[in-house]
Amino acid sequence: MAALTEAAALVAAENLELATAAKKCAACGCFAGSLPTIEAAAGSEPPDRLVGALAAARGHIVPARYDCLGCEVCWPAVALNAVADAAGAEAACPAEAVASREGWPPLPGSYRVLRYRAPVAVCTLDDDALLEAVVAGAGPEIALVGSLRTENLGIERLIANVVGNPHIRFLVLAGADTRQRIGHLPGQSLLALGANGLDGRGRIVGAPGKRPVLKNVPAALAEHFRATVELVDLVGGRDAAAVLEAAATCARRDPGPVPGVEVVARVPVITGRLPDRTVPDPAGYFVVYADGARSALSLEHYRNDGVLHRVIEGQSSAELYMAAIEEGLVSRLDHAAYLGRELARAEIALARDEPYVQDGAPEAACSCRGSCAD
Repeated sequence: MAALTEAAALVAAENLELATAAKKCAACGCFAGSLPTIEAAAGSEPPDRLVGALAAARGHIVPARYDCLGCEVCWPAVALNAVADAAGAEAACPAEAVASREGWPPLPGSYRVLRYRAPVAVCTLDDDALLEAVVAGAGPEIALVGSLRTENLGIERLIANVVGNPHIRFLVLAGADTRQRIGHLPGQSLLALGANGLDGRGRIVGAPGKRPVLKNVPAALAEHFRATVELVDLVGGRDAAAVLEAAATCARRDPGPVPGVEVVARVPVITGRLPDRTVPDPAGYFVVYADGARSALSLEHYRNDGVLHRVIEGQSSAELYMAAIEEGLVSRLDHAAYLGRELARAEIALARDEPYVQDGAPEAACSCRGSCAD
C-alpha cells in the first residue's frame, strides 16, 4: 500500500469532520463502514488533523439504523475515496450481510410489495415520486416496486429479493440515477451487471460507479439473476405511464416461473383444517340474537357455569364484537372467529328482515340450542 499524501489526508479529515457534525451520519452504515479502511490507509504516522478527525468520528457513531441515505454528497464516502485513491486501498463499501427472514421478500428494503405471482419488478432508482405513481397505476403484472440508491448494498438486496420470487422474469429500471460526487450510479451499475457479470473479486465488470463491489452475493447467484431476469432500461425516464406500458409489454412475453425452482420455497402454503375437538373458551360463551322488532343486534355472554354475565346491544356486528373484546369476554382466537362469523350472519339477516338461527361451532355438532359453549 502506498503512503498517504498530505492532500488526501486533508480531504479525508475535512469530510470526516463534516460527517461528525451531521446528526444524520451518526447512524449511517456509510460512516461506520468507512472508518476501518480510512484508518488502515492512514498508515502508522497520519497527520494530526486526520488522527483527531478519526477519533471524533469514532465517538460520534451509534449503531447503524440505515445503510445509506443516498445523500447528494456523502462525506464519509468522499473521505474513503480520497485515502483509497492515494494509498491504493479498496474503496468499496464494507457491506455487511443482512440476515434473511421467512417469507418473500427475504430482505428488508425500500419497496412496496403488490403481489407474489406476477412477472415484473420495477425499480425507480432515486425517484420516490415515480415509485408512488407506478404503485398507484400498477396492474396485475407487477409484483414489486422499489427504489435503489447504492451500487453495492442496494444491488445485493435487489438481487436477493428478485430471485427469491421465481415468478419475476423482468426488471424495469426507470427514474433518475443517483449521480453523486462519491460515484453512486446504481442504475448504470445494475445494467453493467446484467451485461457483463462480476469479476473474480465481486466487482461489477464495466460498472461506472466507484464502489460497485458485491461482497454478499455469490457469483452463482449473480449468474442466476442474469440468466433468469431480463433488464429493461428506462433509466432517466420519469413517466409512470411509460413504465406501466413497459411492464405490460413484458408480461405478454412472460416465459413463466423459473424452471427447477420451487414456487413456494420461502412462502409455505398451509392447508386449511378443522380442529380435532372442540375446546371451550375459559371466558365463557355467547348467544346471538337479531331483534327485528327493534332493528338491533343483541349479544348475551354467559359464564361456563351457565350464569348470564353481560348483555351487549348495537346496530352492527362491529359494535358488538369490539365491545366483547374490550370487555375481555373472548380469550381464544377460534372463539373470536366464530363470534365474528355469527354476528355477521345476524347482521345480514337483520338487514334482510329474515329469521336468524345461531349455528354451532363448525368443528362440532351443537346441542345447546343456540348457546353453543364452544
